[in-house]
Amino acid sequence: MTEVKKLVEKEVLMNGTQAVAHAAMYADVDVVAAYPIRPYTEVMDTISKLIADGELDAEFIVAEGEHGQFETVKHASLVGARTLVGSSGVGWLYGMEAIVVTATDRAPVVAIIGNRALDDPGAYGVEHNDALMVRDVGWLLVWVDTAQEAFDTTLIAYRVAEDQRVLLPLGISMDGGFLTHSEQIVRLPPKELVKNFLPPYNRGKYLVHPDNPITVAPQVNEDWVMEIRRQHEEAMERARGVIVEAYEEFKKVFGRYPGSTNELQMPENPFVEPYMVDDAEVVLIGMGTVSKPMKVAIKSMRRQGYKVGMLRIRWFRPFPTQDVIKYLANSRVVCVVDRDYSMGSPNRGGVIYHEIRSSLYDLDQRPRVMSFIGGLGGREITIQDVKKIIKIGYEHRDTPITKPVYWVGVRGDPW
Repeated sequence: MTEVKKLVEKEVLMNGTQAVAHAAMYADVDVVAAYPIRPYTEVMDTISKLIADGELDAEFIVAEGEHGQFETVKHASLVGARTLVGSSGVGWLYGMEAIVVTATDRAPVVAIIGNRALDDPGAYGVEHNDALMVRDVGWLLVWVDTAQEAFDTTLIAYRVAEDQRVLLPLGISMDGGFLTHSEQIVRLPPKELVKNFLPPYNRGKYLVHPDNPITVAPQVNEDWVMEIRRQHEEAMERARGVIVEAYEEFKKVFGRYPGSTNELQMPENPFVEPYMVDDAEVVLIGMGTVSKPMKVAIKSMRRQGYKVGMLRIRWFRPFPTQDVIKYLANSRVVCVVDRDYSMGSPNRGGVIYHEIRSSLYDLDQRPRVMSFIGGLGGREITIQDVKKIIKIGYEHRDTPITKPVYWVGVRGDPW
């Protein structure tokens, strides 16, 4: 009789932050650096409990602040430790010097970012500007929209970041409140399967060790900065292929695709999630949990005859330009819903809007691209909001776009 491999050890109710913590335990991290700030904090609360209960053997270091927190894991990573760190909002910004050099020193740290609005005014709710602050300095960036995807993507993150073809830090973003604190069923695999999927971290000749004396981050000035930046950019491009490899291997080992709950749910693309785009005249774009009201609204509007779909961006860095072209080229209007802002930018649009518009620019025939900014500070983007966005997009299938940006649901603005 053929032995059937057990693919699920247990099913547990947990939120997005707890899912990341459990994935880090399964990945057998060595060093964790913590400093509290809502809404990411429960990652570290859960990790500390797993260590106290004897389920994880790791160094748990409470830093004096986010700067020291990120410096700790950067150096630990350079000497060969698998690391976990995280922050949110202004905490992420407070550690920015260390966060930038983590990338430029090629330390494959994995960070969880509980997306939170930047001060002032104070708000604990989600905005994406915190994580997007590092989009140009060499961090890999991915957004998840379920607790299962958070668990699976954490395992993916270590495999991709630590690959010697990449060696770059990776930020896993999840919407503060909507995912960090929302409980869902997560299917946890047997630990031996994780060991089959995730090899030990090996820096090879780049390991900082007394037996391998090398210099990290020397002062090179104009003599070598150009070459080093070029190498960094090439590593980011190589990450595209490594990400694809990791997703395919995940499917082989665990019998399902990352983020899915069974073998019947097999997303076709690691970088984006297409939803009803094949015949869509209007396509919505979003990152994170906004995909939930989008899907509900799309189903409802299709019953009314609207040909509409959605493309959720999973991986923001490296940006999936070719996938964007593939799924959007035949649409007529693209409505980009940003949970961020880019003050003073061209056309006053959000960050994702500009990435999408740039990706489509070289097409001979390209869809109109519209900018919608909403959900800032954790405000809900409702199903009704999405339906209104769809109707606005439909109105501009054959008419010029006269409004550079729509602020969704702003008081006093009849958008």
